[in-house]
Amino acid sequence: MNRAWTFIIDKELNEQQLSAIKQEGEKFVKSWTAHENQLSGDFEIFKNRIIIIKVNEEENAASGCSIDKLTRFIKQLESDFSIQLMNRLLVAYKQKEKIEVVHSSKIKELLKNELITADTVVFNTSLANQEELSQWEKPLNQTWLNKYL
Repeated sequence: MNRAWTFIIDKELNEQQLSAIKQEGEKFVKSWTAHENQLSGDFEIFKNRIIIIKVNEEENAASGCSIDKLTRFIKQLESDFSIQLMNRLLVAYKQKEKIEVVHSSKIKELLKNELITADTVVFNTSLANQEELSQWEKPLNQTWLNKYL
C-alpha cells in the first residue's frame, strides 16, 4: 500500500457509530475501482479519531475518478453520522494514550494554558503515502503549528 489519505473525526463517537463507519469503510474499499479496475485498499479507524484509507498502487493506481469516489464516500459519512471529516483545520494530538481533536484556532489558547506544549505529539494528516504515514507523529514544534509558539 503506497498511497494514503487521512481524515480527522471532529467529535468522539460511540462504539456503535464507529462500528457502522468501519463497516461502511470496508464495504467502500472492497468495491473501490479506478477505470473499472478493482483497487486494493484498506480502511481503518485509528484510536477512534482518525480514518485512514490506503491503496496499493502497485496493482492498480488510484485515478481522478477513484479519488472523486473517495471524496463522495467521505462526504456521505459526514452526512450520515453528522461529523466533519474534510475540515483540514482540525488538529489531532496525543494526550496520554488518547487522541484529542481541536480546531487549529484553539492551539494558541491550549499552549497559553499549558494544556499542550512544544513537545506535544501532533498527527500530520496532510500526508500522501505509506512512508509519510509511518512517520506521521511529530512534536508540535516540528509542524506548521509551530507558528503559535
